[in-house]
Amino acid sequence: MRFHIVIAAVFCCGFADSRKIRGISSSYKRFYRERKSFLCIDGSKIIPFEQVNDDYCDCDDGSDEPGTSACPRGRFYCTNLGFRPHYIPSSRVNDGICDCCDASDEYNSHAHCQNTCWNLGQRERAYVEGQMRTLDEGLQLKQQLIEEGVLLWREKQAQLRELQQAAEDLQIKLEEHRRKKNEAEQTLKALEAGDSGLRHHNNTITSMFQLLDSNKDARITVDELQAKVTVIHDEGRLLSEDEAVALLGGAHQMDLTKFRHTLWDILTKGDSVKIKDTHGSEDSTVGEDSHLKAADRAAKWEATNLKKVEEAYDTVNMEISDLQKKLAIDYGTDWEFLFLNSQCYKLKVYEYTYTLCPFNQVTQENTAGTQVSLGMWGMWAGAPKNHYSQMVYENGEPCWQGGSRSATVTLTCGTETALRSVKEPSKCQYIMDFQTPVACQPVLKQRGIHSEL
Repeated sequence: MRFHIVIAAVFCCGFADSRKIRGISSSYKRFYRERKSFLCIDGSKIIPFEQVNDDYCDCDDGSDEPGTSACPRGRFYCTNLGFRPHYIPSSRVNDGICDCCDASDEYNSHAHCQNTCWNLGQRERAYVEGQMRTLDEGLQLKQQLIEEGVLLWREKQAQLRELQQAAEDLQIKLEEHRRKKNEAEQTLKALEAGDSGLRHHNNTITSMFQLLDSNKDARITVDELQAKVTVIHDEGRLLSEDEAVALLGGAHQMDLTKFRHTLWDILTKGDSVKIKDTHGSEDSTVGEDSHLKAADRAAKWEATNLKKVEEAYDTVNMEISDLQKKLAIDYGTDWEFLFLNSQCYKLKVYEYTYTLCPFNQVTQENTAGTQVSLGMWGMWAGAPKNHYSQMVYENGEPCWQGGSRSATVTLTCGTETALRSVKEPSKCQYIMDFQTPVACQPVLKQRGIHSEL
């Protein structure tokens, strides 16, 4: 059989070494230089060169039959000028089916293959050019978003400082309102305890001071003190001048400021002296009731004010905590992903609506309105060379088969920011394609397409 094939080849073409070597790439041509012998590429055997492409497999690696279907492990190289070259299994050579766009694999079959490489190349070049235009536009948009991200980051930092300052101011107000509340409650307690002398003055320090200041000259004198104050265990005895001077801090008069920090405490404690009681008139009882009601209203007023300040303080601290959590998230090397925070993107797939809220959560909602959590923000999980190309959302609602739902979001380059696809390749494990300009990366080298004719 081998003898007849060789003779036929020589008769047809002259000499075996002048035949065209089909199915090899330019990088392998050095192995097929015309000579008397051929070394199998794996080095396993040397055969006469005329046995190359003679439709009989001599080499274990199939390298002697690159242009025929003789070797089960052989490969045929489609040159495909104008499009992308590629290899096909040698079993497809001359099988009546056009595999190479340049029709080179069907050189000796009944198939009538057209060379479609140029048209395919044109289509692919147009596609690549469109992709490059999208990339260029995406990179421009990404730069804008980076600039916006930097500004937004600075705004968030300034907002945090303002909130922290507000918290400090509210802390001071809290202390002041607590002090006022305590004073009001102390006065009310004294009135409720039956100190009728205290019932004739209002619940504030100023009112008690004015009660003692008979001539309204903003000073309490020894005489005024002797007229209004008595010893608790000897109410019939007047204060001596020395006792009055001692109560006035060693002076013969006292203003409101000094009264607030000295005599007020002595009178409200009620363990040595008190304001004289007034008996015998109906107005006295009415006055006592009015003073008690006024003190009660004042205590409630101060309690209400304190509660308002406490609520404001708690609200500000909550805002500080939320903002600090947001600022602790990794938004990319240039904060380019910061604009996604507080945004949500929806996509309807059959009867479900999926919602992706970056850096927060992923949900699924059916037509009945039932919403299921597919996962909360977990981490960036892209490859080391493109760390920000993939998000993981984990610890969603439990799956009926066990475990919890989760979603992996792959970020791809595009001129718009949108959720493009959602799939569930395995039960309760979701994958999503999220397109955004900030996912665009500069391309160093474009994939080549043969353009030579």
